[in-house]
Amino acid sequence: RVAVLRGVGGKAFIAGTDIAQFQEFTTAEQGVAYEAKMETYLAALEALPMPTLAVVEGWAIGGGLAIAACCDLRIATAGAKFGVPIARTLGNCLSVANYARLVTALGQARAKRMLLMAENLPADEALAAGFLMDVVDPAALDARIAEICERLNGNAPVTMRVTKEAMRRLQQAGIPDGDDLVRACYDSDDFHAGVKAFIEKRTPQWSGR
Repeated sequence: RVAVLRGVGGKAFIAGTDIAQFQEFTTAEQGVAYEAKMETYLAALEALPMPTLAVVEGWAIGGGLAIAACCDLRIATAGAKFGVPIARTLGNCLSVANYARLVTALGQARAKRMLLMAENLPADEALAAGFLMDVVDPAALDARIAEICERLNGNAPVTMRVTKEAMRRLQQAGIPDGDDLVRACYDSDDFHAGVKAFIEKRTPQWSGR
């Protein structure tokens, strides 16, 4: 009746993808294939018929933020951070579907600021943006999760399932193809320079090519 997603250990919800895999990328099509593969997982999460709750402690970065955005409801502890800092780290991009998720969840102005400034959003700002339904003291987190699950468990399953699906269809109705944009990033010199710099733990030097 309810699915709860929570990272183990309290330090991170999900800290992002394995950057080392990008060292093997030599063509733009590998970037398109990677984003398409990730989308199958994210779309499957969004299509779950029951309500989903993301419980964020610590970092929700990159793919972690995308997974949190796919959930129907989100709560976090005060130290949680949300972001996709690829503009200062890797030089790649998101799929158009993921841009749509972030704009839907955060609003366009805040999503642009997060992505273009490569800022990590603190929990209180994510709450103010409506991305989070609650910021909870760590000691009270388990009780709050139980409270939310109990409330959802008492609601009409068909109503919730239909509501979820209606909103999913609305969000996806206007999403254009964006493979050309993904190719532009994953085929760039900056992407390869960014990955190399990330692995070597240094600041990348961007060329704009």
